[in-house]
Amino acid sequence: MTTATLDPRRWWALGAMSLSLIVIGLDLTVLNVALPTLATELEASTSQLQWFANAYTLVIASLLLPAGLLGDRFGPKRLMLGALVVFGLASAACAFASSPGQLIAGRALLGVGSAFLIPLSMSLLNRLFAPEERSRAMTIWVMANSLGIPLGPVLGGWLLDHYRWGSIFLINLPLVAVGLVAVALLIPSIRGHRSGRIDGPGILLSGGGLVGLSFGFIEAGERGWGSVPAVGGVVAGVVFLLAFWAWERRTADPLIDLGLFGSAGFTWGTMLATMASFALVGLIFVLPQLFQAVQGADAFQTGLRLLPIIGGMLVGAKAAERLVIAAGAVGFGLMLIGLAIGAFTSVVDGYGFTAIWVGVVGLSIGFTLPPMNGLALAALSIERSGSGSALIQAMRQVGGTIGVAILGTVLNSAYRDRLDVTGLPPAVAHAARDSASGAVAIGSPALVRSAREAFVHGMGITLWVCSGIALAGLVLALAFLPRRSGVAAPEPEKVATIGA
Repeated sequence: MTTATLDPRRWWALGAMSLSLIVIGLDLTVLNVALPTLATELEASTSQLQWFANAYTLVIASLLLPAGLLGDRFGPKRLMLGALVVFGLASAACAFASSPGQLIAGRALLGVGSAFLIPLSMSLLNRLFAPEERSRAMTIWVMANSLGIPLGPVLGGWLLDHYRWGSIFLINLPLVAVGLVAVALLIPSIRGHRSGRIDGPGILLSGGGLVGLSFGFIEAGERGWGSVPAVGGVVAGVVFLLAFWAWERRTADPLIDLGLFGSAGFTWGTMLATMASFALVGLIFVLPQLFQAVQGADAFQTGLRLLPIIGGMLVGAKAAERLVIAAGAVGFGLMLIGLAIGAFTSVVDGYGFTAIWVGVVGLSIGFTLPPMNGLALAALSIERSGSGSALIQAMRQVGGTIGVAILGTVLNSAYRDRLDVTGLPPAVAHAARDSASGAVAIGSPALVRSAREAFVHGMGITLWVCSGIALAGLVLALAFLPRRSGVAAPEPEKVATIGA
């Protein structure tokens, strides 16, 4: 079917999905600026503060694959509507929580909604758009996924300055309401396929594996690589995933189609998208600390200073639409350059220098994420769009969690090795070694100077690690990406028309 025969409202449908995705990005970062307030208002312990974030992450990891399967079986529209309702109710529950336990439960419920919205919205790109349009559609989808990340600190910081802390969750409700109406009116009712059994053992094994790995690496980032929960979580996760792989090879109705990994487009598109996400995770991890502890920005200003990432992504994604396969190599080359420049950042460099290399890295992510996601998506059949999209997102989710743990270890180790706490009382030294922000808050001029220099040193090493990932991505893109997309046009009856 040609583009001309497709209903033009499919782009409005994509806009509806984009609204839904923005709230997910918001909730990834808006909580960060509220943690000091929550510690006071809810009398939350350090462990509870960590679980405000971890509950959300672990629920997403456990439900991505079954969410994709259910979308394929029952149709994505009704499940997206249900996920938006759950997300809205969870947002209200978080906003009016009166105890840490209630907020943790609300964050877990937010994870349920997100776990369905992410893969199902991605799967609709295969169903709604002709092959020649999917690159542009994927660009919009990735931008919507990413836009909420810098907006979270901006909106969160402003709301905390003017309203009660619960307002950071109430901002989801108008977007959810608009998303509900838009999805109901613009997304077609696409029938699922009810053949075969639901792979219950596969769901349990994959969920256990993804949660185990995610939990283990989260604990490694917070407690160190030698802690029992970290080692136990990673080992359990690996065992579950090996059992899952063995089960999927022998069951008649597998949760995921292992044959997808026989496609170079799917395998390398997914892997390179995950590696590009690693660079994005690295930036989001170190930049807020640089802006606040070294450059003196508040939460609101930090959000604004992250905007060059989005600007670079927009420009890069637009330019990459015509390059498709070649965009991967170009993107990783730019990523290597931007991260290497960033590794030379010093304490005396102002925001102008930072904005330049951050913009270059943002540009590189625009060149890599949409085309690589699109390349992987093109390998999926219409019937397996949901489960295949969920697999892509699950790999990125776990990859991001592993990335934070690794980069956090590198940054903290280098920071603590360089920090001078000579002569400080043990309690003060411990607070200073815990984070650069903690050291700056103590206020001693000598300690502040040492903390800023130590953090920039640690950030430089962290960015060199990210540069190594970018170099590996460049080599893999040149060596293994197919020279052409090889995407065949889908059969006419398999391209959904709005209103069908």
